[in-house]
Amino acid sequence: MLIVVYVIVYVFVFAIGAVIGSFLNVLIYRLPLGLDYVKGFSFCPACKHRLYPLDLVPIFSYLFLKRKCRYCGEPISPRYMTNEIIGGALACASWTAFMPPFGFLADTLPAGGALLLPIPNAEVILPLASTAIYFVVLCCLLTLAWIDHDTMEIPDRFHVIIAALGALAIFFGPDIGLKSHLIGIGVASVPLFIIMIVLLFARGVEAFGFGDIKLMAAAGFFLGWQHTLVALFLGIIIGGAYGVYLLATRKKGGQEHFAFGPALCAGIGIAMFAADPILNWYLGFL
Repeated sequence: MLIVVYVIVYVFVFAIGAVIGSFLNVLIYRLPLGLDYVKGFSFCPACKHRLYPLDLVPIFSYLFLKRKCRYCGEPISPRYMTNEIIGGALACASWTAFMPPFGFLADTLPAGGALLLPIPNAEVILPLASTAIYFVVLCCLLTLAWIDHDTMEIPDRFHVIIAALGALAIFFGPDIGLKSHLIGIGVASVPLFIIMIVLLFARGVEAFGFGDIKLMAAAGFFLGWQHTLVALFLGIIIGGAYGVYLLATRKKGGQEHFAFGPALCAGIGIAMFAADPILNWYLGFL
């Protein structure tokens, strides 16, 4: 019977994540164009026809409409359904990290609240708060990764949101200590800045953008310095592998740039859940 309850909970959590993933599609499309993403109706990007509730059911509308707009017949990008599925998966991952029956990160939460500040009903409030914080950070990473992929720019608002959630994580997140949060701000962003300046003056090459540097500063405040180093390492590996793929498939030349933000976002996302096992695995070789 308990298994049935858990399945129902996960279906509900996935559905919420998919709905939010659908909203993230709106942000990804509208923010770079300077369009209002709060007011107004959803519309088809091709024919601008207003979309109605039947057109907007996450995942199912894409499948039932046979991947085409029912007003103009233009194909609907699979990105929309993909982001809805990812949104659901990120919600489930955040829930799994802190909530029963798994809660594999629950033991990282301080029983009485961080900084010795008492939190009423901490055994309930802390896991729920951490789940919400993790999910919102992951949503920010998914959104800015696509925007950076499309425009080679990262809107500053996402850095601010992640940094603000880092401040909340000091009280409601894994207990890594205030000092770790503060050191995390510069442990990856400062080296990236130095590399950017050196390459810019030495070879006229801009290896990283300021958006990447600000992203790592905000993520460093959220993750703490040790996990931030893991995130940076993973981001470099992922970005390097993607760069090799682009060169091998001749989609980019040797002097062309590609967005590095998505690789950093992937590294940050993985580090949020698996930084400690990765660190332990690496230290095992030393």
